[in-house]
Amino acid sequence: MFEQAGCVWCETFDREIAPIYPKTVEGQRAPLRRVNIDHTLPSDLTFLETERLAPLFVLVEKGQEIGRIRGYPGEDHFWGLLGALIRKLDAAGTGGERGRLIEKSLHLSG
Repeated sequence: MFEQAGCVWCETFDREIAPIYPKTVEGQRAPLRRVNIDHTLPSDLTFLETERLAPLFVLVEKGQEIGRIRGYPGEDHFWGLLGALIRKLDAAGTGGERGRLIEKSLHLSG
């Protein structure tokens, strides 16, 4: 998650999603890492195309970008978009069994 101090939508995400995110199947599959867009990009993320947008959620696996969610679209839309990214991760052949379990979980909860 690329974030910025004073970002209202980042704060909304922190209030609505962040407390439960690590407890979810999605959070286990795609742990949240925070990067401040006002600081230098960490060396292991220099391959990413940067944007001056916060929040920006980028799903990365084994040094490759799988996809991104630009902005925070609200709780319901966020989970749907994240589910689509995880399915894309699995389609790329990097997700394995955990990805199939997440997809099953998304269908049960949706």
